[in-house]
Amino acid sequence: MSQHSAMDDLDHGLDSESYDGNYTDQGMDNGYTGELHHDDTIDRFLRPLMVSDSTLHELACHFRHIYRHLALTSDQQFLPTPVTRLPTGQETGKYLAIDVGGTNLRVAFIELLGESKDSDATNSNSPTSRDTMQRAQRQRVNRTLEKIWPIGEHLKQDKAEDLFLWIGDCIAEVVADSLAPNLANGTPIPAELEMGITFSFPMMQESLSEARLMPMGKGFAITSNLDLGGILLAGYDRHTRRPLEEEEQSAKRRKRFALPKLKIAAITNDTVATLASLAYLVKSLPNSRVAMGIIVGTGCNATIPMSLKDLHESKAKHVSSRHPDAVETIINTEWTINGAAPPLRELNITTKWDTILDEACARPGFQPFEYMTGGRYIGELVRIIFYDYLTNFVGLSKKELPANLIQEYALTTTYLSSSVAQIQSDLELVRYLTETLPPPESSDWSWDLNSARAFRKVAQAVQTRSAGLIAAAVIGLLACKGELKLRDYNDPTPRQHSNFMASSVNNGASPNDIVHAVNSKLAAHSAAAAAKAGSDGHIVPIVESVPSNWQSGPEELVVAYTGGIIQRYPRSRRRVSNSLTGW
Repeated sequence: MSQHSAMDDLDHGLDSESYDGNYTDQGMDNGYTGELHHDDTIDRFLRPLMVSDSTLHELACHFRHIYRHLALTSDQQFLPTPVTRLPTGQETGKYLAIDVGGTNLRVAFIELLGESKDSDATNSNSPTSRDTMQRAQRQRVNRTLEKIWPIGEHLKQDKAEDLFLWIGDCIAEVVADSLAPNLANGTPIPAELEMGITFSFPMMQESLSEARLMPMGKGFAITSNLDLGGILLAGYDRHTRRPLEEEEQSAKRRKRFALPKLKIAAITNDTVATLASLAYLVKSLPNSRVAMGIIVGTGCNATIPMSLKDLHESKAKHVSSRHPDAVETIINTEWTINGAAPPLRELNITTKWDTILDEACARPGFQPFEYMTGGRYIGELVRIIFYDYLTNFVGLSKKELPANLIQEYALTTTYLSSSVAQIQSDLELVRYLTETLPPPESSDWSWDLNSARAFRKVAQAVQTRSAGLIAAAVIGLLACKGELKLRDYNDPTPRQHSNFMASSVNNGASPNDIVHAVNSKLAAHSAAAAAKAGSDGHIVPIVESVPSNWQSGPEELVVAYTGGIIQRYPRSRRRVSNSLTGW
């Protein structure tokens, strides 16, 4: 279905869900007699978005089975990476780090500090909790010269060569800034710089320093089978040569010519980087073990170490051919791709609004889970639902509504998270919506308390469902790996509840400042996620199994997280954590 026809369905009304009868003739101004009645009405309208705890538990059980199946069969999901072990926390060195995300490009220089020299000073046969936390909180990373650029929609739609020329220019800007002290004091400029790279897209890798792109989402038009490392180096290469005299030299080129060449030490998926980055930081916590990593930003993805015996033979051979002694590898799940979609339909979690969004996407059906959870789509889903509410439920005509409620993707997740979700007062929200989403001058409709509260409730319902789905996927993936015992939803025996808590490590650096270390390239690879920004953290499920070498207490399985939604959308991380409570 085309984008136009999908929205036409809303214009002409949709009857795939019932609204309990007789609300369609009520207008916003004259149909609601009180705040409580209005809240009850919008709650009933949003009922299709409500997912019960029992349904989430059932979904997690479905995910557990389907993830096992995908690991054994899929060539698009549960992809092996060249990473066969996590960092030790001892890695040191200084590296250039590049993070190509779905929304932003980040470039920085990262220095890995490893363990401090006095790290063993407090060691004893019975270290105290205070000693342990002090050791864990020591600064392990210095990040300098960081710059962030938004990746514009025009760049996403450009040819790959044009996009990576722009990326090369941005990298050159940071490299040039780093050489200013050399130029000032006359010290030699290095001939080559090592760098680590994270990409927020699915890829296939034969080695740690090479990667080929698979089909992309997140609004990018680039085709698959692209040599990521090669095209990135090509985009930067012009900055390593002195321009010819007849060439016009822009201010940027005059500043940056004859920069050092770059050598790719490691390329990795951003979710793998998140897992390994926090593993570097929590090594010194005696009862904690990083079990998996998730990204909830522009898109949504997860990674987890898996045994080679749980993978398809071709996937296992892909790893063992280069690492004969490996028994497991870090898996890039790409869990939002359509292979994991059946449970969402079988449990009636997919709504008519999800279907409208899906059908209007550039690749319908490609990433249904991401359409429900990713930052690129949350705002659009809120817009679709609220548009339906105003036109088919309240009875307003399309021409009376603000332009950004009509135009596709004009209501952004950033707008919801950084502005709307921050406003506590309903009256203040009315004023803000009137200012930022004004109706046409010809419209008789205007924002009031009821419409503002309805808008807030739609946004909250979408975000709450997203958090619940992510929690179910996390539990399903941990159960797939065998980290948790998850009772089947049709098992009549009482369910044993596990305890969950949210925690974070703050040592002055983002946990995503360090990426995993592998074989002879441990330190260099540990810089590949270093350009990731923000106060990342981890969600810690406490499980019953206790390794023999544990000092005391239950083991904490750490789930590393990063991404704009879970980090910056108000109460998002708390909602995910709350959804985990009671499993």
